[in-house]
Amino acid sequence: MSLGTVVMTGAAGLVGSALRAPLRAEVERLVLVDRAPLTAESPVEVVRQVDLSSAEVVAEVVEGADAVIHLAGVADEAPLPELLHGNVLGTHHVLEAARRTGVGRVVLAGSNRLTGCYPTSETVSPEMPPRPDGMYGVSKVAVEALARLYADKFGLRVVCLRIGSLEDEPNEVRHLATWLSPRDCAGIVLASLTAPEAGFAVHYAVSANSRRFWKLPDEIGYTPQDDAERYADRFPEADAFFAGPGPQGGDYAAADYTLRHITS
Repeated sequence: MSLGTVVMTGAAGLVGSALRAPLRAEVERLVLVDRAPLTAESPVEVVRQVDLSSAEVVAEVVEGADAVIHLAGVADEAPLPELLHGNVLGTHHVLEAARRTGVGRVVLAGSNRLTGCYPTSETVSPEMPPRPDGMYGVSKVAVEALARLYADKFGLRVVCLRIGSLEDEPNEVRHLATWLSPRDCAGIVLASLTAPEAGFAVHYAVSANSRRFWKLPDEIGYTPQDDAERYADRFPEADAFFAGPGPQGGDYAAADYTLRHITS
């Protein structure tokens, strides 16, 4: 079944680049949006070089779309004003544009860093309270709150994906828990576009890692296929890392990681 017209913001980024080919195979029209220039690679693709500066601008891009995948924003720790502008305001513009134009579904890029201060010994589900590991995580808490508001108040269907560590292969010990393979990334996003759930939903986008910190997204009809454990012999320090009392965010949860972005 074709997904019709799907708009993807932040299409030049890491996740967007991984999703282009899988989405092309499933949609009638794929509108790729980014501030950076892009080149269409298929007759299915349409590229738009746009800054998501207002709901009016975004509405022009998403008019007539069946779904929006919103990936654009600040991708790591940064000064709070920058995160509020890029992540919170940008998401508000997308949600408001979707409301105005009647888009059927929005899939939002959240982050595992929203719960990065939970200990590695605990399995976290979306129902548990946020424990962000930095200001970036705080901005993603706000993104989910906006999505909940638009679902509850305006009936918008929104899926928030708390995205893990998207890499071709794990390249650090923490990835034994947090790895999201490109195959599973595509599978989870496609399932989020078609799942029958109504209203608002939050899922961790993570592969089926044996040491994962988070509940798998089994409610959306996709079962992750890959397990980072096949790469465990690359990380002799793994047993000590996962046995310790440290936070799931690892180095992201260190005070210095945030303090260097706080200006007086």
